Amino acid sequence: MDLTEATVVVTGASRGIGRALLSAFADRDAAVVGCARDSEALSAAVAEAETAAGTAATVEGGVADVRGETAVERVMETADGVGDTDGIDVLVANAGVNLGSAGESSIHEEPYDRFDDTLATNLRGVFASTKAAIDRMPSSGRILVPSGSIAVDPKPGMGSYAVSKGAVEALVRQLAVDADQTAAVVDPGAVETGLADHGGRDPEDVAPMFVWAAATASADEIDGERVDLRMWKRATHSR
Repeated sequence: MDLTEATVVVTGASRGIGRALLSAFADRDAAVVGCARDSEALSAAVAEAETAAGTAATVEGGVADVRGETAVERVMETADGVGDTDGIDVLVANAGVNLGSAGESSIHEEPYDRFDDTLATNLRGVFASTKAAIDRMPSSGRILVPSGSIAVDPKPGMGSYAVSKGAVEALVRQLAVDADQTAAVVDPGAVETGLADHGGRDPEDVAPMFVWAAATASADEIDGERVDLRMWKRATHSR
């Protein structure tokens, strides 16, 4: 996919991976629309991306909570007309939360409200974002959803966060068989995003992996699959 003519939507764009992706896609001359709940942080992220990508960059932000379909629909309507051509070419459904303490949130002790809130953002939010975007996407469009090893390799005390990641990967696999567009999970490994208590790679270091999955990776190879560091490095000869 030639990103020069593309429109890319990134949810959860005010921090972490989402913030890095605004700059990474804008640097490839895509028209980029980011959304997040924190208007101040989102404005700073948009300004940062515009500065990094140059004066020709088209980067816009929309305040939206992905748990609300009306707000998400407004973001997608904006994105539909922001590029040189109509439509949305890439959706990175990145918005996510971890409301518990990593390693200390046993699933059988999880409060009902924390379980509901986590699934509302990490699963329903991806569903809502996809549902609002997909009718505006060409069949060549791509839907990318960040995840991690916790979805397939459970660790003690990860609670509803781990459950949400396992569930959203199932959603991606279902999209792959139901939708014309390409849907893939992107697992960049440990990244310093503030969602866990461990360190990891800088978000800017893994942003190229998402750009590769959006623009270069074979649709047949990634549709319904987990794109991990090994696949990316093997394909791009990255270290």
